[in-house]
Amino acid sequence: MIDPHVHLRDWKQCSKETILHGMKVASALGFSDLFDMPNTDPACTSRSVILDRLAAGSEAEEITGVSYHLYAGLTADEAQIKSMVDIHSELFPLVIGLKLFAGQSTGNMGIIGIENQKKVFRALSEAGYRGVLAVHAEKEELLRKDLYVPGRFETHSEARPTEAETESVRDIARIAGEAGFCGTLHICHVSALSTIELVKDLRKEGMRITMGATPHHALLSVDDAADSTRYLKMNPPLREKSDRDAVFSALLDGTVDWAESDHAPHTLEDKEKGASGIPGLPGMLLLASKLRDAGCSEARLSDIFGGRAAAVFAIERGGQPVPEDAYPLYKSTSGEYPFDPFRM
Repeated sequence: MIDPHVHLRDWKQCSKETILHGMKVASALGFSDLFDMPNTDPACTSRSVILDRLAAGSEAEEITGVSYHLYAGLTADEAQIKSMVDIHSELFPLVIGLKLFAGQSTGNMGIIGIENQKKVFRALSEAGYRGVLAVHAEKEELLRKDLYVPGRFETHSEARPTEAETESVRDIARIAGEAGFCGTLHICHVSALSTIELVKDLRKEGMRITMGATPHHALLSVDDAADSTRYLKMNPPLREKSDRDAVFSALLDGTVDWAESDHAPHTLEDKEKGASGIPGLPGMLLLASKLRDAGCSEARLSDIFGGRAAAVFAIERGGQPVPEDAYPLYKSTSGEYPFDPFRM
């Protein structure tokens, strides 16, 4: 199995998670490959930091047997973008792709505003980048952070509404097309029915665009976030049940390309202060179980949990079916799930 979206923290954030611990968990759960995100501290936006990160990943890979890959992070600086294209070309598949935060999230790597985002796509096109560009799509101008009430995690969905995600995808797709972007545009952790419908339309227009979905967006709703003891606050937030059902259905029918955990642990102290992100690796197996219960074929499960990502990124690892005995830890003999993988 491949998890194409994890945040293994470490370094200055080792109290939250470490590369080695996250990869040990992934190994125990049956994952062959992890794709780590660049919003580390320090951020993976320079050659030296990326090489240090890959060295740490290599050490953990030797211990766990899980293959470590890393996204290089982008800024709005044209020279930096060119250097990230170069290091991707040089070190692929260790550097698996590039990452653009179109809105601020953990790590403050957001490239805010249409003009800055145009700079990114012009630079990528001029550099001839043809790989995967993963996008955290939330339009900063449509966020209503004043609506978030600390401790009431359900209000996070009001502060970061579905429109912010959908309109960010619309902006990015238009800008990419105008710039002649030749790579694959990947929309991370899609959470809204409106975004899914927009991506379907963009595909009909000929755009090469993929989507990933998390277990929490496919299985939980804003109603679950109202239980403050579960600390269900993440970016993008949990949505209405109709959005949750749309994400789950789109995974089933292949509209959403693959599952990605967005594994993003924090300390309990940070969660109490409102940090966004939750542990996600165990939830991937719960999602596999729920999809199978809903009639998902083994072939489709293989695509969801590795096959499709392996094909899009052109790598050899992963893509094996999720074995039925992979998740007995989370399922009792009565068929209930006494362990909540989304509970801190």
